[in-house]
Amino acid sequence: MANPYKEIFAAPGSVAFSASGFIARLPLGMVTLGIVTMLSQTHGTYWLAGAVSATFALSNALIAPQVSRLMDRFGQSRVLPISSLITIAALAGLMLAAHYRTPDWTLFLFAMLAGFMPSMTALVRARWTEIYRDTPKLRTAFAFESVVDEVIYMVGPIIAIGFSVALFPQAGPLAATLLLAVGSALFVAQKSTEPAIHPQDRTDNASVIRLPSLQIIAITLAAIGALFGTAEVTAIAFAEGQGQKAAAGIALASYAAGSLIVGLVFGALKLQMPLAKQFLLAIGLAMLTTLPLLIVEGIGGLSIALFLAGAAVSPTIIISMGLIERIVPAAKLTEGITWAMTGVMIGMALGSSLSGWVIDEYGASRGFYVSVGAGVLAFVAAFAFCLRYGPKPQVQLKTAV
Repeated sequence: MANPYKEIFAAPGSVAFSASGFIARLPLGMVTLGIVTMLSQTHGTYWLAGAVSATFALSNALIAPQVSRLMDRFGQSRVLPISSLITIAALAGLMLAAHYRTPDWTLFLFAMLAGFMPSMTALVRARWTEIYRDTPKLRTAFAFESVVDEVIYMVGPIIAIGFSVALFPQAGPLAATLLLAVGSALFVAQKSTEPAIHPQDRTDNASVIRLPSLQIIAITLAAIGALFGTAEVTAIAFAEGQGQKAAAGIALASYAAGSLIVGLVFGALKLQMPLAKQFLLAIGLAMLTTLPLLIVEGIGGLSIALFLAGAAVSPTIIISMGLIERIVPAAKLTEGITWAMTGVMIGMALGSSLSGWVIDEYGASRGFYVSVGAGVLAFVAAFAFCLRYGPKPQVQLKTAV
């Protein structure tokens, strides 16, 4: 039996851009946690750590779509180096501010500027779409990249938390900064697979976020992102309460492992069910798996609960990317994907900030109540999408305005 994942790498240059993209996007799984771990050690409060981390996530959520829009217009190789350099300089400033205990507002300023971090997940998926547009292999490629995302969120927390706890507080963010610099340089060098610039990129100035269908997907993914943000902050605080702060990375890696395993299986399936219905079912599963988090005791229980919660992550992202590929014009795909990931980042910002406040006020385990609320919100939004767009032909999704 043919391996569908092996087949997608038959395209020239696919291994190189996917590998370099992996290095460049590994910081995505490190920066928010790195900030929380760094500031919780240097400043001793989870509220400040969560708020600064949320500032980065929210800033990136607002800036990244504009950066991606410029990439659609002018090309990845022209815009990516600039956005990466701004991010690297801002992260360096943030680390120095944390070390020298400069006024708190400087932490927020550098976190905001670090929001210029490019959406590497969108850039990589845009290259796959350029190669396999309108073929079954595109879904497999999206599935593979969703699995890579989970590897990132499996390895990233371990590196960020482990380095900052074992070495010095700034070690996690420093590693993320170096990986971004190296990965971006390698990715830009892959000229042969860079998506072509479409003529309408320069004449049509309307943003794809004006599409109501994309707006609903972004809202749904924002609620899913709140699950991520809550899990990150709460797992760290929960593990610290158990006297095993470094073990938070292992618990969060279990979250990513559950998503990775299910994602590999899901990506190989050939389902006939409409994407809108698949979307609703995946979100429903995500909502249900938040409930066991309310009764966990110990790091082992937390790891198991997060593993189960991760089962819905990859299918949700895979299905979302498939919907977006049908919703947005080809010339604006990078922006469309980035807006979806923006929803996730906004949700992470809100989730980490709100859960940080709940933890400080009521204790670590109470943070997971935010997860339950976010799961319910995600399901309501997904139900609204399925109700409005599920019965309609897929081509009408592109013209929904």
